[in-house]
Amino acid sequence: MQRETELNATGRPQSQHRLKLVVLGATGGTGLELVKQALGRGHLVTAFVRSPERLKDFRDHINVRQGDLLNSASLQEVIQGHDAVLSGFGPRAPRSEADSNLLEHFARALTTAMPPTGVRRVVVESVAFLFKNSILPPAYLLGRLFLPKTVADASAMERIFANTALDWTMVRPPELTDKPYTGKYRVQEGHLPRFGLKISRTDVADLMIKLAENGTSIRKVVGIAN
Repeated sequence: MQRETELNATGRPQSQHRLKLVVLGATGGTGLELVKQALGRGHLVTAFVRSPERLKDFRDHINVRQGDLLNSASLQEVIQGHDAVLSGFGPRAPRSEADSNLLEHFARALTTAMPPTGVRRVVVESVAFLFKNSILPPAYLLGRLFLPKTVADASAMERIFANTALDWTMVRPPELTDKPYTGKYRVQEGHLPRFGLKISRTDVADLMIKLAENGTSIRKVVGIAN
């Protein structure tokens, strides 16, 4: 079993190595935090979104590109020349029938787009419901009972990434909250931290950016919780 690590950051200093990051799902809860925090750490950010007007407050600070995240050719054009991709992309709640395979289609488009660009690093927000070995809480059981379509779609997404040569990391949070940044959270490779019931979107974004910066947990699934 992988050792559980508690991160206790007192602040978010600028990264010593400036990265060119593509943020997907940048208008969602985690995506907005990825944009804010990446800027705060001194990185160059390109947001690829369907609705650029939702990022009007950032227009003077980031590169906003409009397009379809399920179109591999459009994704390839945007990703070219960057260092890493951060994805907070996912269906909006409540999930519609049309979104039942959204993450799977997204994964196919992104994994097709990235190899020709030479960009290998990608950090993706997934769901803790995929942890079959989690007892407290019984994440997989709860997911299968109450959100079976989400579990099936996220599982398909992860399988697609796993079958590539990309340097991917899957970050699986439990229930997401809008609480402020703490920098205090537990991380465990291959497991959801024990009693991992909630985590703020701000802390999830913090971890995802750090994973892009330090290149750790490549081709690993990571659990995170308060």
